[in-house]
Amino acid sequence: MKQKLVLTMIAASLAMGVQAAPLAGLDFEHFDQSVRVQDDLYQAVNGTWLKNTEIPSDKSSHGAFLILRDRAEAQVREIVEMAAQNTASDSAAKKVGDLYQSYINESLIEQRGLAPLQPIFADIAAIKNSKALAEQLALLSKAGLYAPLGIYVGQDEKNSTAYIVNVHQSGLSLPDRDFYLKSDEKFIAARKALSVYFENLLKLSGETEVDVASLLAFETELAKVQWTKVDNRDPQKTYNKKSLVELKRLAPDFAWDEYWHAMGIAGKAGPVIVSQPSYIRSMSETLAKTPLATVKVWLKFKVLDQYADALPKVYTDLSFDFHGKALSGVPEQKPRWKRAIAATNGSLGEAVGELYVAKYFTPAAKAKMDVMVNNLLASYRSSIKDLSWMSAATKVKAQEKLAKFTVKIGYPDQWIDYSSLEIKADDLLGNLQRARLFSSARELNQLGKPIDRKKWGMTPQTVNAYYNPSMNEIVFPAAILQAPFFDPTADDAVNYGAIGGVIGHEISHGFDDQGSQYDGDGNLKNWWGKQDKKEFTALTSKLVAQYDAYEAIPGKYVNGKLTLGENIADLSGLAVAYKAYQLSLGGKPAEKIDGRTGEQRFFLGWSQVWASKMREPMTLQLLLTDPHSPGQFRANGAAVNSDAFYKAFNVKEGDGMYKSAKERIRIW
Repeated sequence: MKQKLVLTMIAASLAMGVQAAPLAGLDFEHFDQSVRVQDDLYQAVNGTWLKNTEIPSDKSSHGAFLILRDRAEAQVREIVEMAAQNTASDSAAKKVGDLYQSYINESLIEQRGLAPLQPIFADIAAIKNSKALAEQLALLSKAGLYAPLGIYVGQDEKNSTAYIVNVHQSGLSLPDRDFYLKSDEKFIAARKALSVYFENLLKLSGETEVDVASLLAFETELAKVQWTKVDNRDPQKTYNKKSLVELKRLAPDFAWDEYWHAMGIAGKAGPVIVSQPSYIRSMSETLAKTPLATVKVWLKFKVLDQYADALPKVYTDLSFDFHGKALSGVPEQKPRWKRAIAATNGSLGEAVGELYVAKYFTPAAKAKMDVMVNNLLASYRSSIKDLSWMSAATKVKAQEKLAKFTVKIGYPDQWIDYSSLEIKADDLLGNLQRARLFSSARELNQLGKPIDRKKWGMTPQTVNAYYNPSMNEIVFPAAILQAPFFDPTADDAVNYGAIGGVIGHEISHGFDDQGSQYDGDGNLKNWWGKQDKKEFTALTSKLVAQYDAYEAIPGKYVNGKLTLGENIADLSGLAVAYKAYQLSLGGKPAEKIDGRTGEQRFFLGWSQVWASKMREPMTLQLLLTDPHSPGQFRANGAAVNSDAFYKAFNVKEGDGMYKSAKERIRIW
């Protein structure tokens, strides 16, 4: 985990939705007329789309987020290919074009084979003892390989004016600890696939004998002591500040002095935040008792896996067979140009972003977003004031936090300077390595410096949004501000149901079970009255129970505790977005469009962005790892608790979406 961000209502693979019609912003062709909204909002709005849509062969899921991401990807491709024609020797645009060219030059990649990785392999082979191992782990971490531990520099969560080093668990090749520890046949199949990947990838690289069992046993030992995703959501549990002396006592078998020296921050690091102390202790013990030869082969595998898509096709295919087919159920690999765009975005994200917003983000879109955000914030202020379960004193604190929110829309005010990063059109692996070292150096260099409040955690071309509790900020990149989420020329009701739901969701993250533990200055600090916290916990426990009951695939249910923060944000975001829509009407009734009231169109707009189809292996993976619920439960799960939804569609007892007024969950 590189940053402590509470991500948007959008999980990376929860891709959903439909295209927007010019006026209403709703695509009625995707509605299922045989299903009443009162019985199933999600199916009524998306049923025909679900029946008629096939997941593209190179994707694990499909829907509006991926449709929009495909659009942004095509836009970026056009920009990048134009940049490749740029002859200015030092321009950021030329770097963008050169990196893209190095990725699509498959003949040169084939010709070079593993030669670019040989220096790294030589360094791994030269490891003779625990001190040398710690040094190598640090060097690999700086190059983006976090195994079996990772570090990042972020704000001190109890002193948000300072940067601090965070040490956390890492290193598993399968998506979650449960894949190693449970006897479900799907997990057994995943372990077998990993074993095959271990053997094939290493033998292809020249290893004559591969002890697959020892490699799997090593990762299983790490998995046994890793913390669960639910535990890792608790910011108090994961805030463990330790001096470097205390860290050595915690994990005495690990050569920390050599590690910090190789990281280049000796004398700067300390104290540090240890996210999972028991893991770090056990990890150091596991490293000490595992034969060094096994660890070295494992590290070679991790390097091969990390760079597989930048190697000859035979390596790329093995990587896809494991990550794509076996783990995600995707039958076909993405075309080379799409992977090249992803790599270019990953390495030169803001250089691409600056070109992107110049062409695709309009001042009109930003201006309308400013209005909508202000309406959402005003509605949230009103919601806090009207809460029945919160004391007056705690309401004052909540209002103080809300007043300190920072809003970022579209793109950063200050762009990253890539002038010191060397990019060559004929050196893909070198480009990727230098880009990762460049990013790592920028991060580590934050130590001892003032907090950079202009920094963004996403690029403008990212179809996503986020709330950062340590900054107390909500951020909306340019790429998500397009239809079907946002169209300045479309019906306000649908805009408020779609992008308004996103805005409300992100604001609500500041007051979910995690974000509510931070004050307005971004510090992990209790500002609640004791009884208020008790009332809040009682309400959220009901939401946990609601989502625990949702069966996503046969025999596999949503984890209400893992998804609690996102479910709170969906529930509260929808409620506040609806209030903001009413505020935008200025006391006047909305006109009917296509025979539907504005209130009805609001909820239809909310539902259509959640239409989602996903392959079962990916659904299984996300149920274990993703804090977001599957799309159908997000659309219906929030709506069944909305009094406004019942009024808009005259939902009555006996209807599928009915929940008695006393059972409806109202939090913010």
